[in-house]
Amino acid sequence: MRRVDLRKSKDLFFDLKMIIEKAYNGEVLVVLFEIGDFSNVEKSFAFVKEQNCELLNSLKFNQADWTIVLKKVGECN
Repeated sequence: MRRVDLRKSKDLFFDLKMIIEKAYNGEVLVVLFEIGDFSNVEKSFAFVKEQNCELLNSLKFNQADWTIVLKKVGECN
């Protein structure tokens, strides 16, 4: 299991894709990112699935941040 802090990311989904590509199959990632206008939270669910990962959990970390827990189950698209 690896924790990834993307709160300061300029391009959340690009950076998340790079992290997922480097992860090994079966690895669990705990990803922390800024909520913003909440649209990134909703987009992250579909994005995780598109990257051949399983969303294990999603929760509000604090007032400004969100956490998703995912498991890589195949090669990224």
